[in-house]
Amino acid sequence: MEQIKINLNNFEKKEKDNNFDVIIIGGGPAGLTAAIYTCRAGFKTAILEKMALGGQIFLSSEVENFPGQIKISGPDLIAIFEKQAKNFGAEFIFDEVIKIESQNIVKLIHTASGNIYSAKVIIIATGAKYKNLNIKGEEKFKGKGISNCATCDGAFYKNMDVAVIGGGDTAVEEAIFLTRFANKVYLIHRRDKLRATKIIQERAFKNEKIEFIWNFIPEEISGDKYVESIKVKNVKTGESKIIPVKGVFVYIGLIPNTEFLKGFLDMDENGYIIADKNMNTSKEGIFACGDCTQKKLRQVVTACGDGAIAAFSAQNYIENLK
Repeated sequence: MEQIKINLNNFEKKEKDNNFDVIIIGGGPAGLTAAIYTCRAGFKTAILEKMALGGQIFLSSEVENFPGQIKISGPDLIAIFEKQAKNFGAEFIFDEVIKIESQNIVKLIHTASGNIYSAKVIIIATGAKYKNLNIKGEEKFKGKGISNCATCDGAFYKNMDVAVIGGGDTAVEEAIFLTRFANKVYLIHRRDKLRATKIIQERAFKNEKIEFIWNFIPEEISGDKYVESIKVKNVKTGESKIIPVKGVFVYIGLIPNTEFLKGFLDMDENGYIIADKNMNTSKEGIFACGDCTQKKLRQVVTACGDGAIAAFSAQNYIENLK
């Protein structure tokens, strides 16, 4: 029988490749900023991202409130972040984290692909995802007329009528963006006034293609193979009506991407990670930053600030280990 020669050096090298000083879970603005800082501090850093880099801001057509950029698209801004992190030596691993173990100094990260990564420090920057409407027809028409990304899907609705659900900054900004393509945009909001910042509201009110549907909530989305209408209900009178639309864009709030951390870290009743001003979590050597944490303002600039603080705290933690 022919002998099979095994090169143990290959196994050792593979094992070493899975060992890092810092692993950042999440590749949005907070995670990318943290990576820039930890790499510049000389730490071997990896970013573990489940899907594509960018987080929520990747879905934004225009960003006007990030210092140094008068106006830039979300994807273009993230591309700059990514390039900067790569230039400083950050490694990118695309995989889903399913479990974290903390073994004193060593932290182990288990992924869906079966890989295990180790680090001295973990920075959690998993962000948040859009809430579902939880109404009849939503599951059926996801990807068939229901979307959370006007930037991605807006061009499919040229000269058609669409609906936007929500009243915050993102909802109103995306409604404005959709007017580039759509014939009419119905902005459906459960209240009688918007929550968006004043300058964004003013732009929306001036846009003749936007029609505001005040005090209504969605009840049902209908159609054959694709969306054809949305049924809405007045929260004050109980009146229901059907609005013919070909697309429904949903922006009614966020849910933190922290399901895999339940029982491992302290979180509030909504699933947001509780972290102090230095981004320390309830586990030593594990930090959290950005939209997955309990905080008042969720913007790109605050996510970046969080990421920088988390990286600085991580640096101090590692130096104290030595």
